[in-house]
Amino acid sequence: MKRVLITGAAGFLGSHLSDKFISEGYDVIGMDNLLTGSMDNIAHLMPHQHFNFYHHDVTKYVHIPGELDYVLHFASPASPIDYLKMPIQTLKVGSLGTHNLLGLSKAKNARMLIASTSEVYGDPLVHPQTEEYWGNVNPIGPRGVYDEAKRFMEAMTMAYHTFHNVETRIVRIFNTYGPRMRVNDGRALPAFFSQAIRGDDITVFGDGTQTRSFCYVSDLVDGIYKLLLSEYTLPVNIGNPNEITIKAAAEEVIRLTNTSSKIIHTELPKDDPKVRQPDITKAKKILDWSPKVDRKDGFALTYDYFKGVVSCNN
Repeated sequence: MKRVLITGAAGFLGSHLSDKFISEGYDVIGMDNLLTGSMDNIAHLMPHQHFNFYHHDVTKYVHIPGELDYVLHFASPASPIDYLKMPIQTLKVGSLGTHNLLGLSKAKNARMLIASTSEVYGDPLVHPQTEEYWGNVNPIGPRGVYDEAKRFMEAMTMAYHTFHNVETRIVRIFNTYGPRMRVNDGRALPAFFSQAIRGDDITVFGDGTQTRSFCYVSDLVDGIYKLLLSEYTLPVNIGNPNEITIKAAAEEVIRLTNTSSKIIHTELPKDDPKVRQPDITKAKKILDWSPKVDRKDGFALTYDYFKGVVSCNN
């Protein structure tokens, strides 16, 4: 039985990845310091004989006894509300955490996949974004702690691949949504759904013309799984290229939830990207991957989840 270590396992993406690898017959070691993750996300896995959880901070030395085949590094604050509150931790998990896990992968002869992000493209001057685009990032702006942590992650990973022959994979994740996102995550869709369910007005930053491309979590997980098992070592965009304005997404949420909420506009945060759309040509060609869940169905599934957690929290 293959063994995989998933860091950030109690988070939104990490918990869905843990489900995926359990379903595929892997022995899964989940690791999380619970800084932004929640044990609720993996409570259903705790009794499983092939799931073990380590409460650990990957910026400290990481030791895993026995053999290890794969490492997936998904530990990191991932929303602006988190990394603005925890800038040092965000930088450390992208640098020290990545270094520790690459060292572990080298020692275990394991293949390592890192969770990079579309944020490496910053506020892009190229649209849609291809993997060859180097980005437009403000390294000392408020978002720089996350953007540069991920860019450093990529550089460190490629260095270990080039100089130590560690098997590595890099996924650049675009906006993803679905069950297990935190209500107070601070990102657009959790805010829209929770506000609509409560009957509050929906808050849109700026005039709402900025765009995003939302990928349902099951599609993202399938893309990551295919990338891990592929032989491609350069970064690959995984996301849904179906672009929509933030205002239009808010309007779709209002229609779906049948709420009387109004859209109110607040100041656009500094360095907030104006456009975001993945070019997924590489994923289609190399991985034979493209998203299957359309936004209407994905939003409905996400609404069902948030109805439960928002009412529980009220």
